[in-house]
Amino acid sequence: MSEATIGVQMAALASFSEGFEGEVVLPGSAGYDAARIVWNGMIDGRPAVVARCAGVEDVIRAIRFGQEQELTIAVRSGGHSVGGFSTCDDGIVIDLSLMRGVEVDAERRTAQVNGGALLGELDGAAQAVGLACPVGVVGHTGVAGLTLGGGMGRLQRRFGLTIDNLLSVDLVTADGERLHVSETEHPDLFWGMRGAGPNFGIVTAFEFRLHEVGPDVVQGAIAFPASRAHEVANRFRDYLDSAPDEATLTFAFVRATEEPPFPPGLAGQTVVNVGATHSGSPEDAVEVLRPLRDADPLFDTFALRPYLDVQAEADEDMAWGKRFAMKGGFLSALSSGFVEIALEQAAEAPGDECWVGLWAQGGAISRVPDDAMAFTGREAAFWLGVEAAWGDPSKDDAHREWGRVTMDALTPFTSAGHYVNDMMETGEDVARGVYGDAKYDRLVGLKRTYDPDNVFRLNQNIRP
Repeated sequence: MSEATIGVQMAALASFSEGFEGEVVLPGSAGYDAARIVWNGMIDGRPAVVARCAGVEDVIRAIRFGQEQELTIAVRSGGHSVGGFSTCDDGIVIDLSLMRGVEVDAERRTAQVNGGALLGELDGAAQAVGLACPVGVVGHTGVAGLTLGGGMGRLQRRFGLTIDNLLSVDLVTADGERLHVSETEHPDLFWGMRGAGPNFGIVTAFEFRLHEVGPDVVQGAIAFPASRAHEVANRFRDYLDSAPDEATLTFAFVRATEEPPFPPGLAGQTVVNVGATHSGSPEDAVEVLRPLRDADPLFDTFALRPYLDVQAEADEDMAWGKRFAMKGGFLSALSSGFVEIALEQAAEAPGDECWVGLWAQGGAISRVPDDAMAFTGREAAFWLGVEAAWGDPSKDDAHREWGRVTMDALTPFTSAGHYVNDMMETGEDVARGVYGDAKYDRLVGLKRTYDPDNVFRLNQNIRP
């Protein structure tokens, strides 16, 4: 343990370690570097302690130890926090990665998911009985982090966000109390957990509603040259007006590469990519997607694929160790002005793995009242993401600056709110911008009740 933190309190550490059933990892130990790394290669946190919990009692002990030693507490499930909030310097990381496991009740169509489980585990267990929970698009993401911030994914227009399918959570609060939280038990806290959950405690288990999906879905993409961007945007807007909920759609400005499916001679050029996942009847999908596909695209990759394969297709592209930065927001409409600026900024990107992307909302997302939970942004037509991935640390400044400039240029087209899982910034102004004043004030009230000493002060930074 580093002298700069709690080196003089080795007796306390020894006592903590003696009663801890999981693994306590310290600086200088053989497993420290493996235990401290997180998904985003830009983040290089060096905690004083990594407490890899084996169960709920370990979580309680770790929270109490962190408070006793006045350590910053970070909570890690899958380690995918874009801003690195699942680690810290000179504090304690309460790591749930040993607490995995998913149990599916096929008859009730529910899943019990432990706090350290990954999306791929939930997908696999649910699909084994023909079911699915709407979750994100990278299998090695933690269920906990994705869910507590909202949970966007390929089934969102049909079945809503992950939080729309959350039935209950088991929570350990800042004072070590164990709570079962649902619509009927601590309902006000359940309101806050769905969209601002990391602020109030550590979730050790989730219960989700499941739906019939698969085993196959129709999924793929088409692309068009930049010269056709406005035409394609018009077609996309018209299509969305009558698109069924079974179709979740994306619209992105990307740079073509030399790799398939891009045709030869296109590398380095900006293209417009339109993607879709149709989770309903494959026969229906053919006709449903025809208006998009009958437009002479550069390529067409739509095919019938196993849902589990689709859910895992981004895992390698979003592999651990890449450096990653993003900005985000919500968009009320796909206007010609937005298209023009997005094209310009995509052309200025410093690398091939930079893109401006939209996910269509509507459908089941928009049928949940905005005040039903802390999450804000349902009424927008699209989620907007400005994302950049790269490998060379010397290119950090160029990629981050591109993201900042691009988002600044697109901000005039955005509507209220932010998707908190995108956020790399903290602070009261940031949190108010995410939730709006009314929700923020309500969340502050919950924080004062369940975490008055601001023990869980990372993430969205709701302050008591």
